[in-house]
Amino acid sequence: MAHKAKGKVYLVGAGPGDPGLLTLRGRELLKKAQVVIYDRLASPRIMEFVNPEAEKIYVGKRVGKHVANQHEINELIVAKAKEGKEVVRLKGGDPFIFGRGGEEAQILAENHIDFEIVPGVTSAIAVPAYAGIPLTHRSYTASVAFITGHRRFDNKEADVDWEGLAKGVGTLVFLMGMTNLPNITENLMKFGRRPDTPVAVIRWGTTPLQESITGTLSNIAQLVKEAGFRPPAIIVVGDVCKVRDKINWFERQPLLGKKVLVTRTRQQASALVALLERKGAGCIECPTIEVRQVKDTSVLDAAIDSASTFDWIIFSSPNAVKFFFLRIDQLGKDVRILGGARVATVGASTAKELKKHHIRVDAIPDDFRAEGLIRLFSKMNMQGARVLIPRAVKAREILPQALEQMGAAVLVAPTYETVAPQVAPQTLELLEEEIIDVVTFTSSSTVSNFFKAVPPHLIKKVLSTAKVACIGPVTAETARQKGLEVNVVPDESTIPSLVSAIEKSFLQQA
Repeated sequence: MAHKAKGKVYLVGAGPGDPGLLTLRGRELLKKAQVVIYDRLASPRIMEFVNPEAEKIYVGKRVGKHVANQHEINELIVAKAKEGKEVVRLKGGDPFIFGRGGEEAQILAENHIDFEIVPGVTSAIAVPAYAGIPLTHRSYTASVAFITGHRRFDNKEADVDWEGLAKGVGTLVFLMGMTNLPNITENLMKFGRRPDTPVAVIRWGTTPLQESITGTLSNIAQLVKEAGFRPPAIIVVGDVCKVRDKINWFERQPLLGKKVLVTRTRQQASALVALLERKGAGCIECPTIEVRQVKDTSVLDAAIDSASTFDWIIFSSPNAVKFFFLRIDQLGKDVRILGGARVATVGASTAKELKKHHIRVDAIPDDFRAEGLIRLFSKMNMQGARVLIPRAVKAREILPQALEQMGAAVLVAPTYETVAPQVAPQTLELLEEEIIDVVTFTSSSTVSNFFKAVPPHLIKKVLSTAKVACIGPVTAETARQKGLEVNVVPDESTIPSLVSAIEKSFLQQA
């Protein structure tokens, strides 16, 4: 009988919270894993990188509540590996910094299971950095220590050298120490640390919820109590905290702490989410449209076959480009079929999508909408010109009608359609719990489908606190027709301009 091969386990650090701090190796392994056993992560968005086919098993722990104890977790990892699976054990921060990764690796070694350690960015380093605190600094200290803060700090604890920490180490970083903060400060002062030593407590570090309190050993416990600070938080003790006033970069992000509801398609949301997150915002993705290829491609196929006979091909959206060239590929053809046809787009993002197919745009208006294209073509002689417009099944008729009035022969080829997807239950739960600061709409379809996909009571709740940000005047008009008060419309109908306009609206409000 053939011996069944054992799988392999990867002990992967997920980083401190910011999804951008997940390592390239960690992301690569999540994409191909067959099983992911994961803790309570500071950023659930990291789970978006996981292979959709993977079995996902949550074993997270929080104070007073354990989904699984460490012994059960060890047994689970071993069992899944013995099934011959590729297993990722995903742990917050770094597996070997108070993450019990060493214990899990020992169990795997004892069971002769192949494993790999993938370090993560530990919160012990990342969170102070995001709070503007360098753990070492030539003007202050050349030593740093990491200490677990959740132990009972009394005389029975032999592994905490309070005198050594108080007198011999410049910077102290306590993880999981919020409950014991009074004991920590008391012991440090008792064993010789100055009462006026600077201290910083950083909550939800590297995430849009990050906030900090600074004080001294003598008063930080009281300040934290008065502010109602709760875990998760990291405590930094040392003179390096003095630098924070000058280099506290992350907490100065213009959208820090703002919750933004993104209604764009799941495939297209990433660019908008990435820009918002770089400004400090926390994003909740709620796709209200799903874009897919049309079922009946007969008109599109005929247009592609005769593409070289058109004088102009006009693309009004990146999706039109995407699905037009998808169909060209499905038909076994390539870009040469376009012949000498000139190409126009409604905006810069559509032109950027065309560049992926090595096509440069011949005409693009200053005003990124159909009206801008109409003004552009009105300056040309369009009499007898043949124009192809690949587009959505349902779209505004203003452009083809205007071109026909100019004397052009226009063929509209339905290329893609938009439908309203079902909103995930987890998203609806977030909308129940969270206070939304901004809701973004990037097309008229996202507006219309928002009202179809989200229950009325949640729409009312979201809009009671949120600004409405629309990518352009057409989308804004659709929103107004739905009874919404539109607060943000950028001068240019692009994603970067939308983010800049949202930022500006909050700066003006401040």
